[in-house]
Amino acid sequence: MLAAFFAAILAFEGSTLVQEPSSLVPRWFRRSVDEGAAPSLNVSSCPGYTLSSVDETKNGLRAQLDLAGPACNAFGHDISNLTIEVTYETKTRLHVNIFDSANVQFTIPPDVVALSGAEDDPSLKTNSDLQFNYESHPFAFWITRRSEPDAQPLFDTRLESLPPTPIPPVLPGDNSTALDSFPLIFEDQYLQLTSALPLGANIYGLGEILASSGFRRDVGTGGGVGSLQTMWARDTPDPVDENVYGSHPVYLEHRYNATTRRSQSHGVFHFGAAGSDILLLTPPSSPVSLVQYRLLGGTLDFYFFSGPSPQKVIEQYGALVGLPTWQPAWGFGFQLCRWGYSDVNDTREQVVKMREANIPLEVMWNDIDLYHALRDFTTDPVSFPADEVRAFIAELTANHQHYIPIVDAAIAKLVNDSDVYDPYTRGTDLDVFIKNPNGTEYLGQVWPGYTVFPDWFSNQTQAYWAEALRNWSDLGVNYSGIWLDMNEASSFCIGSCGTGANLTAATIPDQFFPGTPGNLVTDYPEGYNSTIWGPSGNLTINGMSTFGNDSVQAEHVDIHTKRGLGEAAESGVNLNGPPYGIHNGEGLLSAHTVATNATHANGLVELDVHNLWGLMEEKATHLALLDIHPGKRPFIMSRSTFPSSGKWTGHWLGDNISKWRYMYLSIQGVLQFQLFQVPFVGADTCGFQGNTDEELCNRWMQLSAFLPFFRNHNVRSALSQEPYRWDSVATASRTAISIRYSLLPYWYTLFANASMHGTPPIRALFFEFPDEPELFAVDRQYLIGRDLLVTPVLTPNVSTVDGIFPGQGRVIWRDWYTHEVIDAAISANTTLDAPLGHIPLHIRDGSAILMHAQSAYTIEETRQSPYALLVSQAADGYAFGTVYIDDGETVPPTPNTTLTITARTGAVSLHPSGTYHISQQLSNVTVLGVGGRAPGEVSVNGRKVTGWNFDAALKKLTVGDMDVDLNHPVVVSWK
Repeated sequence: MLAAFFAAILAFEGSTLVQEPSSLVPRWFRRSVDEGAAPSLNVSSCPGYTLSSVDETKNGLRAQLDLAGPACNAFGHDISNLTIEVTYETKTRLHVNIFDSANVQFTIPPDVVALSGAEDDPSLKTNSDLQFNYESHPFAFWITRRSEPDAQPLFDTRLESLPPTPIPPVLPGDNSTALDSFPLIFEDQYLQLTSALPLGANIYGLGEILASSGFRRDVGTGGGVGSLQTMWARDTPDPVDENVYGSHPVYLEHRYNATTRRSQSHGVFHFGAAGSDILLLTPPSSPVSLVQYRLLGGTLDFYFFSGPSPQKVIEQYGALVGLPTWQPAWGFGFQLCRWGYSDVNDTREQVVKMREANIPLEVMWNDIDLYHALRDFTTDPVSFPADEVRAFIAELTANHQHYIPIVDAAIAKLVNDSDVYDPYTRGTDLDVFIKNPNGTEYLGQVWPGYTVFPDWFSNQTQAYWAEALRNWSDLGVNYSGIWLDMNEASSFCIGSCGTGANLTAATIPDQFFPGTPGNLVTDYPEGYNSTIWGPSGNLTINGMSTFGNDSVQAEHVDIHTKRGLGEAAESGVNLNGPPYGIHNGEGLLSAHTVATNATHANGLVELDVHNLWGLMEEKATHLALLDIHPGKRPFIMSRSTFPSSGKWTGHWLGDNISKWRYMYLSIQGVLQFQLFQVPFVGADTCGFQGNTDEELCNRWMQLSAFLPFFRNHNVRSALSQEPYRWDSVATASRTAISIRYSLLPYWYTLFANASMHGTPPIRALFFEFPDEPELFAVDRQYLIGRDLLVTPVLTPNVSTVDGIFPGQGRVIWRDWYTHEVIDAAISANTTLDAPLGHIPLHIRDGSAILMHAQSAYTIEETRQSPYALLVSQAADGYAFGTVYIDDGETVPPTPNTTLTITARTGAVSLHPSGTYHISQQLSNVTVLGVGGRAPGEVSVNGRKVTGWNFDAALKKLTVGDMDVDLNHPVVVSWK
């Protein structure tokens, strides 16, 4: 939900945090105020480390690292004695961990993120795909492939591999990107490690980010300036090139060998929660690009994944941090929400209107309109009476539909004795809220006024959270899933602003809510010409473009360098102002969130664990839903995420904007989260902030129908954007949703494979075609699995779209709608017809896709319909596919059956394996590419059938009226 505007508006007395740095201090650092010598603020004199006492271990080595000279104390205090442990964990995973020998620096507890352990196999030291190499003085290491020892290393910290220093600021106007030297630095408040990269390296990941450069990150070549990725979870409405809701310090690098014309991928993951900057830069005239880590604490704990394909890298990362949670089948349906449904009848009316327009609706959501006094776990007694909410949800359930309410991160504090709010009282009794350093209650401010925040490190918080969710359900909010918002965590003031304040005056002024007088959403939709079309803004031109010629140009976004705070729980450091300031877009790290000196039950400070807050809430909610709905798969959508979040939740891409640019940016967001092992992801369709229009919503509804999470959601007082509002949008939505629902077995199988193996359901084109350099930067198209190519229209006022067809002429692509073979340009764009209401979709040859023969209004009704099989044969007749089938809601392990589909010239066979009984029959089979001559006869399981048709122009054979049992092998053959 929109909240960022409060940070600059609200100020409160009683803050326990110093807010403003001295104007004499350069903006990219702040001096520490702890006792002793001031930091030098200069890394050029840092001595690095010397390696000694090397001990070979069963799976690697362990050694001592000692400071190689006088401490530089650049941004903290140098730690003299370090330990390095190198572990060959699997054949494809190498672990390099550099930590302080005293074990004082913060590390992520294993009960927060449980990484998979190493294999007990000593032979990995000699047969791993990866090899650890090192120099002793100054200590440096580099990672190579054992199969290519002379190739450029995958990761290389040697000084001789990096460009000479000093280097002036690489990012214009940002003095912090001056590179004085590249030593290994390990201080209590600052850690630095730099690796060489190939010049112009193909880097993907490092997020969450809306990157102006696209899915492939800007490393400072080809006209780029480089990237500065800050890891600090932040509630902000989707800025470009700044840190936002989640922190994922993992990247995939894809290397192409122009000589062999072959590619290999590998992955690098820093396992740490510290606030940090990660720089991707190419200094002028440098023969290499580089990646530099600047951490405000923690350790240098790295994992390397050997791939060698992009898909393998992603799977190997998932095997370490945890594979994605299983999604219930109904989660793939279309979902609708608005912040601004006035009451339960208004919400019910949207469901009715969607039904009247025959636009399938699977899930209805409510935002904080549901709440009483904007408090979690309540219903408003006037607008959303509990008994009426219960009745409304019962109506949805009877129609095989579902309901999801919002849960905000903060809990309202009671401010007078006559008030009653059990979630606060119960939490106080159990002592589960975050505290100030002096042990008093930490009081931030969110929608209900002064608030407290659950402390996920308290032993009682899990029970408290489950109890609150259960009581809410018992009250009448019988939800099917939960929406976790504001969980960066967000607070509208700086510090414990309720400490010493007048608590009764803590309500948020009404005029600051979007949609209320004083804060109405009044901007015209992007491209709207009020001179021509009038002042209403709600233009309907059915089936035509609505984007005017006076469009607003995209603003230039600079990477800015406001000050931040740092991280460290040990004594002798400054929690509120370490000398190095990461590039937090909010400036002060305590701004708009829980303050960095807030304390947790186990003695940790917020600065150490800030990036973990959303993850820990997701885990607690997931476990609570398992307790409340035993055996049912929890459905959760969360805003703030961290490595391993996918084990517990899906993710929506936050408070986006109703502009064409943001529709395009949603694709890179979805691709990023495939890397991050949070594959169930999508954007607020048609945009959350601002006013959308007919053309944008038409195109966006069709795009989102081909992405995992599909929800239309917008802010209060903006123009209504439910898809029935415009005839053309309703028609486009029905068409796209019908295809989506018919493809449910395909979607479901992709996500089963993600949960079992970590395989990404949505794929950048180079994931499947890794040896085609022309695809490495493509992020305006994507693949669903390996078989379906989506080419959406992402610009206004057009009736065509350009798209590239992978395969360099070796792959046959067929149109989904007509089954015609595409006469595609080789390694270049092809222009496709795309009138408003049509989204190009193409089928790859060699695919076999099981679908539902008819889509229905709900997922449950669709799942009961018969199956149909579409086979797109390659030139040699080959095709292959698998289908995973179970009950769609039970937590695995559960009975399941996998259908293996194989085609060859003259036959298609389906072989079931498993214990789940498939009740739906196979009604028809369509085979594309069977040849130019009609078959003489067609048989099903050896028996001739007559209900078939042949289209010579399309080389298409259709066999209908089959009604074949899929619990036994099926063979369709033709002569």
